[in-house]
Amino acid sequence: MNLKFYISLLFLIAQTYLFSQTREIQELESWKFYQGENQNAYQTNFDDSSWQEVIVPHDWAIYGPFDKEVDKQVVKIEQNNEEKATEKTGRTGALPFIGTGWYRTKLKVPESAQGKQLLLTFDGAMSNAEVFLNGKKIGGRPYGYSYFYFDVSDKLKINEENIIAVRLENEPRSSRWYPGAGLYRKVQLITKNPVSFQHWGHTITTPIIDEDMAKVQIKSKVNGDNICVETIIKDIEGKTVATNSNCQQFGDEIEQNIKVNNPELWSPSNPYLYTAEVKLFQNEELKDQQEINFGIREIEYTTEGFKLNGEVTKFKGVCLHHDLGPLGTAINRAALKRQLSILKDLGCNAIRSAHNMPSLEQLELCDEMGFLVIAESFDEWKRPKVQNGYNKHFDKWAERDVENLVRATKNHPSIVMWSAGNEVPDQHGSEGVKRLHWLQDIFHREDPTRPVTVGMDQVKAVMESGFGSVLDIPGLNYRVHLYDEAYEKFPQGFILGSETASTVSSRGIYKFPVQKGYNMTYPDMQSSSYDLEYCSWSNIPEVDFVEQDDHDWVLGEFVWTGFDYLGEPTPYDNYWPSRSSYFGMVDLAGIPKDRYYLYRSRWNTEDETLHILPHWNWEGREGEVTPVFVYTNYDKAELFFNGKSQGIREKKKDSLLERYRLMWKDIVYEPGKLKVIAYDENGEPAIEKEVVTAGKPHHLKLEADRNTIIADGEDISFVTVSVVDKDGNLCPNATIQLNFEVSGAGEYRAACNGDPTSLEMFHLPTMKAFSGKLVVLVKSNEKTGKIDLKVKGKGVKDGKITLTAEAKDSEI
Repeated sequence: MNLKFYISLLFLIAQTYLFSQTREIQELESWKFYQGENQNAYQTNFDDSSWQEVIVPHDWAIYGPFDKEVDKQVVKIEQNNEEKATEKTGRTGALPFIGTGWYRTKLKVPESAQGKQLLLTFDGAMSNAEVFLNGKKIGGRPYGYSYFYFDVSDKLKINEENIIAVRLENEPRSSRWYPGAGLYRKVQLITKNPVSFQHWGHTITTPIIDEDMAKVQIKSKVNGDNICVETIIKDIEGKTVATNSNCQQFGDEIEQNIKVNNPELWSPSNPYLYTAEVKLFQNEELKDQQEINFGIREIEYTTEGFKLNGEVTKFKGVCLHHDLGPLGTAINRAALKRQLSILKDLGCNAIRSAHNMPSLEQLELCDEMGFLVIAESFDEWKRPKVQNGYNKHFDKWAERDVENLVRATKNHPSIVMWSAGNEVPDQHGSEGVKRLHWLQDIFHREDPTRPVTVGMDQVKAVMESGFGSVLDIPGLNYRVHLYDEAYEKFPQGFILGSETASTVSSRGIYKFPVQKGYNMTYPDMQSSSYDLEYCSWSNIPEVDFVEQDDHDWVLGEFVWTGFDYLGEPTPYDNYWPSRSSYFGMVDLAGIPKDRYYLYRSRWNTEDETLHILPHWNWEGREGEVTPVFVYTNYDKAELFFNGKSQGIREKKKDSLLERYRLMWKDIVYEPGKLKVIAYDENGEPAIEKEVVTAGKPHHLKLEADRNTIIADGEDISFVTVSVVDKDGNLCPNATIQLNFEVSGAGEYRAACNGDPTSLEMFHLPTMKAFSGKLVVLVKSNEKTGKIDLKVKGKGVKDGKITLTAEAKDSEI
């Protein structure tokens, strides 16, 4: 069975200063906030002078404190194969997201808005949002991840003060991870002519592509009659490559078909974006104008694999929750870009937005940086996983939430698949099959160009019920031992590893003796970074590697997870303190773990990888066996210990562990130096690396991901602080308490050390190093100039770094 889909993309970029004559977009950033119930807070004459002033996007719960009593759940997690209920203290992050929060802002609409259409838009509000305007409720949205908007043209007072109030309420037992709280994504007011393009009104596809030309089809939903639409398509350098206009209107839609010669095709390796300038005229008068970035590409799902622009492309993907570590769920473009940059270096080419609708900022960056995306909708349908989850809203809201997901995001080139759900209990029985049919039909109605998947964990059940056969793309979460049977029974001719591995580890922590096993726990509540520990339902990475490498009909994988996230601290979810996950290849601070390099050795085909583990500071283990593992893209390497060769190891295809990693299992520890030389296919030395026994902590080393940031009050530099000895070697066991001072044109924003058991608050300017490191977030203010960060710790020399904040229009 072949499923063929042709798609291109668009992303609406509306900027007030560009199109002030036709439409304006105002960011509603400054709000007053109050946590707690207040029956009168929606009223216009309510006194909110004592409320906290905040900037949206805002997550009220990330400021803590951590508390084991917050959303403590006594539950049996069926997805984890648990047979009895136990107390879960950190399942949702142990942060105070439960309860009610109010936001209020004042808005004065100018005289020029008289007679215009005014749209109040929300990219997400966590959760059970109720929106009030000038004392009257105008609507709401229960699902915290949904995008929604209201036409307030007849409700806003012109040239007078307007009061917008938003009530949010997070219920207990409503999530399986930390969901955040508040207006955590942007809020905007769009002002445009009544005769204009509809909100989310453009659809751009490319139904015909060859080497010489591409047919770009633009369908625009419009308000009004006697309308003409004109389009100019420009390349990445701003040069016009095609033009078109059409005045033929069918109902509320005008269609254009435009030929682009010698098209540049969008892909992860070449994320080429064109720009369409689309103008709407009525009686030759310009009424609306938008700039749309779009790309041209073709996708196809076949028994040979997933094809992008005609070439078989394996999904080398990761699943990502929506929190940004120490920033919580509040969207920040700099944090998102850093996250994706780290994944790009990994060789990752795909993201699954687990288990929620992605932010528009994330999708825009995926378009620009080149990532394939599965845009996921729900973690629950009708049958519940948690008491107060989406199951309460499914019947009333599911269709509208899917509609908004697709309409708001369908033109992103990055999206190559929709996900209708994740491990929904509805996989069992005929009712679940009917719900799948219904949801998949909604996706197809809204976007016939992309397939639909569901992350299925009940593989035996979906084989029997037909659930898996109905899906466009059968996605299997784990259950690797059932891949062959699923391939034989499902009619599609391919399957997707929609969620894989769930290997667990703590950065820089190693356990002895080194052994492979599941649900392994230790008194310090850390997991071993030898990358051999996993969960009862999952496996080590190599089990999935074999399936990807040996079967064309496996489309690829999405590893659980790319980054650690707040909540779900398996296998310590009934231990305290333990409040964030162990699944990530990268820790909560954004520092890669050892496992990152195992995947990098397979996925990053452009750069060399050579990584040694563990560290070599093992005072008290003298004379004990301390295995050495090496992750490299080369097939063989030689280990030297204190100058003496320990032999050459070579990857073996017939051995699960030795197929992808090199191991010296019998090394007996004594202080000194490990050196590894990797050899190329001709047996010549290609790359080498050393790990030494570090001396006592001496000073602090500071390294910024970016030394120059934008002076917009939002941009962030992420500074990694390492405790090193006098020679600059990392002290891997250092847990020194560090203090942070920021001066100049910036301010301290947060810190994170990646320790899943740490109860130190991110926003306070002090934190312990974990495995010798942590990350400090330095935020710009709206001034240009130098920013100085000083880090101090007892017994070590201070660390200092100077950053620069430049004007927003500077090239950085």
